[in-house]
Amino acid sequence: MISGFGRYVLQEINALLVLKGIAGGRIIPMKRWQFWLGVIISALLMFLALRGLHLGDVWQALLAARYGWLIPGVMVYFVGVWVRAWRWHYLLRPVKSISTRTMFPIVAIGYMGNNIFPARAGEILRAVVLKRREEVPVSASLATIIVERVYDGVVMLAFVFLNLPELARLTVDSGFVGNIQTLALWGVAAFIGVLAIFLIAAMFPQTAERVVQWFALRFVPERLRERVMEIALRFLGGLESLRSPREALMVFITSVVIWLLETGKYWFVMHAFDFQVSFFALMLMNGIVNLATTIPSAPGYVGTFDAPGIAVLKAYGIDGAVAASYTLVLHVALWLPITILGAYYLAKEGIKWGEGLDSLKVDNGERSYGADHHG
Repeated sequence: MISGFGRYVLQEINALLVLKGIAGGRIIPMKRWQFWLGVIISALLMFLALRGLHLGDVWQALLAARYGWLIPGVMVYFVGVWVRAWRWHYLLRPVKSISTRTMFPIVAIGYMGNNIFPARAGEILRAVVLKRREEVPVSASLATIIVERVYDGVVMLAFVFLNLPELARLTVDSGFVGNIQTLALWGVAAFIGVLAIFLIAAMFPQTAERVVQWFALRFVPERLRERVMEIALRFLGGLESLRSPREALMVFITSVVIWLLETGKYWFVMHAFDFQVSFFALMLMNGIVNLATTIPSAPGYVGTFDAPGIAVLKAYGIDGAVAASYTLVLHVALWLPITILGAYYLAKEGIKWGEGLDSLKVDNGERSYGADHHG
C-alpha cells in the first residue's frame, strides 16, 4: 500500500541522513536490520505481484516484445535526467552557480546510488560528490535535495489526483489500489503543507533562524547545540531559491516536465507490448509506483515498483502476464541505463567501486560556511 506523507518524509530524511547522519565527518552506513527488512518487503511484494500468474505466459510475453521501442524511451528518460540536473542547478544558485553540464554527471551518480544502495543512499552520495567537486556544503545541498523530493511528491500525488475519477470506476482484486483516493487527498494536503513551511522559511529567513534557535536551546544537548545550529543554518541557506514565488513556480513547472518525460518513457515501452492504455493511465501508474517506492525495499526498488505497477495495469483490464512482463521490462529500462552511466561517472571521479559509501568523507572544513555565507 502507498505510504502516507509521514512515512514518505521519514523515508526521505532517512535517505539523506540515512546513512544516519554526518557524524565525526564520516557517513555512517545504515544498520543491517534495515537492509534485511527491505529485502523481506521486496520478496513479499514480488510474491504477491506474481501470485496466480503462469510464469510461462510472462516469459512468452517477454519473448514477443518489440524491444526497439526501448531506444526512444531511454532517450526521453535521459532528457528528463538533464532537466533534473537543470532543476538542481537552479535550486543551488543562491549557494553557488554551477552549470547544468557539471551537474548532470553528479545527478547520474546519485540515481545510480539510489539503484545500487539501499534507502535512496544515492541522494547523500550526490551531495558528497558535489562537495568534493564544487565545495558546496553538504547540508546546503541536502536542503535542495529535500526540496526536490517534496516537489516530486506533490507532482506524483497530482498525477494520482488528476485521475481520481478514472480510479473510482476501476475495480480490481488488489490491495494496492483500494484506498488510493483517500491517501491521495490526504497526501496532497500534507505535501502542500510541508511545501508551504519551506516557502515561509525561505521568505522569512530571520524568523526561521529564531525558530531554529528556540528549538535548539530547549531540545538539543549543549554539547551538540553549536554543530546542530551550523547544520540547520546551512540547511536554511539551501532554501534560498524558494524566496521568490516566481522561482518556486519555476521549480514546480520543471518538476512537472520531469515527470511527464518519465511518463513518456512508460508510453514508449508500452508500444513494445500488445496492449494500449491512455497517457493519463500511465501518469496514474507513474504516480502510484513512485510513491510506493518510498516504502523500504531491497536496492533498486524491487517489488515496491513492480507490485503496484502490475496491479494498476490489471485494474485497467490488462492481462496479468502482459502487465507483469511490461512492468518488469520497464523497471529494467529505468534501472539499467542510468546505473551504467552513473557508474561510469563515479569511476571518472576516482572513487573506487569497492570503497562504497563508507569511504566518502565530508570535509569538516564545511564548518566555516556558517560564518562565510551571507544570504
